[in-house]
Amino acid sequence: MKTIFLTLFFALSYLLVFGQTTANDSLPEHPYRKSIMFSAIIPGGGQIHNSIVKKKGFRHAIWKVPLIYGALGGASYTLIQNHQAQKSLKNEYLERLNGNVVDPEWSIYDDQSVLYLYRQYLDLRDLSILAIGAIYFLQILDAGVESHFINFDVSDNLSLNVNPVMLTNQIPGININLRFR
Repeated sequence: MKTIFLTLFFALSYLLVFGQTTANDSLPEHPYRKSIMFSAIIPGGGQIHNSIVKKKGFRHAIWKVPLIYGALGGASYTLIQNHQAQKSLKNEYLERLNGNVVDPEWSIYDDQSVLYLYRQYLDLRDLSILAIGAIYFLQILDAGVESHFINFDVSDNLSLNVNPVMLTNQIPGININLRFR
């Protein structure tokens, strides 16, 4: 009992001594971290944050929120439909093995076809789960990239001109002019 008490005492003392931080130890928070955090917690939260933070110009990111929820909703709907179909096919196959009455929805298929459809819907369900994860990851990535461009200013002092030209020996080409005024 005494050794446990001493071990806990030294462990807590160690945490108190080395757990203290000074003001120089912490780095200033980069502006994109907040947008990424908001998007990770609530889908579309980072895009809304970027639209609020941007002071001037067109607020780009707010229109992406309905697209994010539409994509997540569509992928979730597909996931639910595929999951219900694979459950129904699994029950149908088990009922056929037990010799019970066949569901009229799947009556036109033989046992091997029901098993094949079950595997197919199982794969589609798994693909729907991957799609939801990909959409979720891409909206977090989009919020981070968008936050890097909050203070990005494209003014009239920049111009890019692209013109078709004829080079030597009648070879067509492209003339690109970039001007900084």
